[in-house]
Amino acid sequence: MMLEFISRMLGKESASKNIAKERLRLVLVHDRASISPHMLNKLKEDLIKVISNYMEIDESALEVNLNQDEREVALVANIPVIKMRRDYAAKS
Repeated sequence: MMLEFISRMLGKESASKNIAKERLRLVLVHDRASISPHMLNKLKEDLIKVISNYMEIDESALEVNLNQDEREVALVANIPVIKMRRDYAAKS
């Protein structure tokens, strides 16, 4: 019982550490790319608005990030699609 508790505590600590590292990495990438978190959120909102015209998406699981290597910054979006909208032409 005690060993299980310790394992869970260490597991949570490790997960928290990984989350903190990822957040720090994102902050650093945003700084290097000269884009504020507010701007990234606005971009995410705009992407949701446009993509929702064509498909139903899971907004709660949507991830938008900036990745950077030595030469360039890339916008990376993971957008879970629930289904395609077949009625898009009728909306126009």
